[in-house]
Amino acid sequence: MDSKITYSVSLGQIIDEFQLEEITSPVDRDRLIHRSEVNRPGLALAGHFGYFEPGRIQIIGISEADYISHIPDEKKSEVFENFFSKDPVAVVFSTGLPVPEEMIASANRYKVPILRTQQKTSEFMAALIASLCVSLAPRITRHGVLVEVYGEGILILGDSGVGKSETAIELVKRGHRLIADDAVEIKKVSAKALVGSAPELIRHYVELRGIGIVDIKRIFGMGAVKDTEKIDMLINLEPWVQGKMYDRFGLEAEYTDIMGIKVPTTVIPVRPGRNLAVILEIAAMNNRQKKMGYHTAKEFNDRLMNMMM
Repeated sequence: MDSKITYSVSLGQIIDEFQLEEITSPVDRDRLIHRSEVNRPGLALAGHFGYFEPGRIQIIGISEADYISHIPDEKKSEVFENFFSKDPVAVVFSTGLPVPEEMIASANRYKVPILRTQQKTSEFMAALIASLCVSLAPRITRHGVLVEVYGEGILILGDSGVGKSETAIELVKRGHRLIADDAVEIKKVSAKALVGSAPELIRHYVELRGIGIVDIKRIFGMGAVKDTEKIDMLINLEPWVQGKMYDRFGLEAEYTDIMGIKVPTTVIPVRPGRNLAVILEIAAMNNRQKKMGYHTAKEFNDRLMNMMM
């Protein structure tokens, strides 16, 4: 992954997602946002612009609005001119707060959008940051299949033709959900979480050799697909190699590093007669048990050691 790559989201997308009221007019909906952090500009309104980052969306809540109301009328224009001359990407008033006319006039002069939401400040900030983290997250694309099995997001990897798509179809038939086939776009939405999705063009489609392209949503219904899912574990499918030693106890945990996050990994050998869908269901349930603190292999090993003592 190229660390220099940056992503953006348009202000129009944010306005539509949060149903923000447009105070200034016209609002440049094509304005691009590159920062997932937001700012409450109390210090900036007081005239201190050290470390002020105009690329962040500026949130004005009750505290900032109260400060603005106490600025002497003869100084308001100067304060607002100084603030909007820094060209913040957008200013959002929370809690349905009134916007001073002097502020609207200054914003219009510098073409800075002012928006408003009825949500409380903390609620809006949390939702906005979460949305921006997803939209602006670093990402990579991996060749594989992503499915949700018993609430666990399983990324299935393996060589072309090993049976990834066929396994996904069987899992869908058994009541689980498909997120992506062939190409999985993986986003690092936090220091601990990866989320996978399919590119828009191939979303909800599966390619089956000999059959062609299959629309999972149309054949199995809306309940068989999902747009995004966290990645909880990785399954590597590989052709069975006679004589190769495969893990039979599960004592040693294996991980795959994806963008700095270690994902639990299991290698499953493929040969005729093995029901991969059932095996992946068991793998999903076993992974959930481990996260809940129950490790079957360790418990079995402890019992075995106690019997030998």
